[in-house]
Amino acid sequence: MINFDEEVKKFRPTLEVDQAEDAIYNNDLKDISDIMQEMLRVAKETEK
Repeated sequence: MINFDEEVKKFRPTLEVDQAEDAIYNNDLKDISDIMQEMLRVAKETEK
């Protein structure tokens, strides 16, 4: 049986849309396009 009081203690509200956007955009994570740009930059530098 579910203990309602226990579940309420565990409850964490979800982020609002604005907060979620800020959390996502403030993470400095590289994506595949960043990696490809870095690879191209390095390749051009080694050609010289």
